Amino acid sequence: MAPTQHDEFEDTAPTMSALDIADWRLKTFALYDKVRQLAATNPFDAHVYWRQERDLMFATHPASALTPEMKASFSGLRTAGYDPAYRLHAELLPDGAGQEMNVQTGTDGVVPFTRIGTFELPGLGSLAVWRLRSYGGGIFVPFRDATAGKPGGSYGAGRYLLDTVKGSFHGTRGTDDGTGQEFILDFNFAYNPSCAYNEAWACPLAGPANRLAAEVPVGELYAG
Repeated sequence: MAPTQHDEFEDTAPTMSALDIADWRLKTFALYDKVRQLAATNPFDAHVYWRQERDLMFATHPASALTPEMKASFSGLRTAGYDPAYRLHAELLPDGAGQEMNVQTGTDGVVPFTRIGTFELPGLGSLAVWRLRSYGGGIFVPFRDATAGKPGGSYGAGRYLLDTVKGSFHGTRGTDDGTGQEFILDFNFAYNPSCAYNEAWACPLAGPANRLAAEVPVGELYAG
């Protein structure tokens, strides 16, 4: 499995050791732990920290998706500035629960997901929420928006919003009426799968239930 998460699988990575992968995962979990701490009082500062640390990891870590040749010319990931309008809160609704999604990969066979519900996002649309049904588990929410594949926009195959098995999670809060929980969904922290940078990775991408007709001009974009 690839260093960042369950949903990216390397075909060839001759210089990447098991220790490198373990260290990448530990650093990624620590990154999101710090992001959640900072975002509790200042999401903008959390975003600045997230950008700086991810640029550093991509540029220097041996388990980065970038090849040594790519690292030599790397000057940072293309990421939009923080916009608080894209920090949302949503309850997990039961719509679509039970649907199955099986992702065929070249190295790990079929990776199974089960839909556990839906996020309804005013002004944006709806996103299916998936649970990984194999080792590691976790909640997975990919998405593709109207900027995908456009000049100056986002990666054509989509991005990831949540992936809890690697720590990419921004927490929950109680609903205003005190009867339930809402997920914190901050699109400013949306990021590209590793296959956007290196074809040695095969990544599950956003299917029909995870496509938004609206534009999401924040988060990690794509230089192409």
